[in-house]
This record gives sequence, C-alpha cells and structure tokens, in this order.
Amino acid sequence: MLTKWKTSLLTVATVAMLGFTTSCGKNDASNIQIAGVKGPTVTLLQDNMMISAVFENIQMDGGLRYNIPKYKYSFLEISPDVESNGTLMQVSISLKDIVDGGLDQLDPQKLPGGRNLPGVASGSLPAVAFSIEKFHNMSLYVGKDVFGIFLPASVGVEGAIASFRYYIGEKAAGTISLVGADQNGENSGVLLMLNISGQVKSQMMKVYKKYNH
Repeated sequence: MLTKWKTSLLTVATVAMLGFTTSCGKNDASNIQIAGVKGPTVTLLQDNMMISAVFENIQMDGGLRYNIPKYKYSFLEISPDVESNGTLMQVSISLKDIVDGGLDQLDPQKLPGGRNLPGVASGSLPAVAFSIEKFHNMSLYVGKDVFGIFLPASVGVEGAIASFRYYIGEKAAGTISLVGADQNGENSGVLLMLNISGQVKSQMMKVYKKYNH
C-alpha cells in the first residue's frame, strides 16, 4: 500500500561476492546498501511520490531545481546534503502525471547506452531521458504496472547488472538493480522499479482522486 511508502529500514548483513549488503529478518526487510549512495527511499507527500537519495561522493556548493521533461507537475531538486559532504537529490513525481499525463505514449527506451531493462520482458518501457548538472543520462520509465527511475552513479559491478527486491517497510514494493558500466565504461547507475499494480494501483487512485477533484 502507498501508505507504507513512508518507512525505510536499514538493518544489514554482508553479501561478500558483490561487495554490498542486504538483510531480511523475521519481522522486517531492508534494502541493499550501496557504497557512496544513501537510498533511494520512497515516501508519499499528499499526491506526490518523493524519491530521495544522497550521493556522498558528489559535491555541490548550491541547490538547483529542474522541471522534468514531459512530466508537467513533477520536478527534481539537488542540493548540498546537510548531514554529509555529498549531494541530496529529491525527485517529486506527481500522481497526476502518472494517472493522466499520457506518459504511456512516450517512445519505449532501454537503459542508457542501450542495454535491456532488467525484469522487463520487452527490455524497454515508455520513458523520458535527460541530463542535469553532475548527473548525466537519467531516465524515468512508466508502464501499465510499473514506474522506474535510473539514477547515474558508480556502483562497483562493472559489466554486470545485479537486481534485488526493494522493500518499503516489510512489503516488497519492486526491484532495485545495480547497473555496472557498459563496454565503453559508461552508463552505470541505480535502477529502481516500483510495482504499481493491483492493490497499490487502487490505493494510488484513491490518493489521486482525493487531491484532484
């Protein structure tokens, strides 16, 4: 349920073969921890889905706010993170854009650089790609039952793509993939794919209708 998109747990255990961590206990679930990146985390603020991440190895002296192409009511902000020397990125996605923004009519795209999207049978989804200062080749994906975002970052799995369940609280909410650099040494990052089908879609529509009469 979308109301559970307000919780993120950080208990960890080592997965030595890939150099990052994950954990799953009897009464909780937590997400992989990525060196140099805190998050991404997902919360719901009224009818806006907020996706946040801190990039600890990227420094900025000031903040910037960007409109997202094709997403009329959504935006992205980057600013110095007050708890570290890194950069905080916050992406605000309006449910109005997802529900009636016509985003499913966008041209299908794969990962930046042309590799298939992991976990997607066709390898591509309707998407918009764009670049901002310090972050090149970002992408937002939307399908009938999924919403995804690709955040450029160094993730330490060169040439590979490693995918894991993504949890919000104790509930599996989608997948998170660490995308290593391609054969040209480019296009590495974090791909978050959120399931918006079934009960989640029903709850999302209730929230949308509440704030968009």
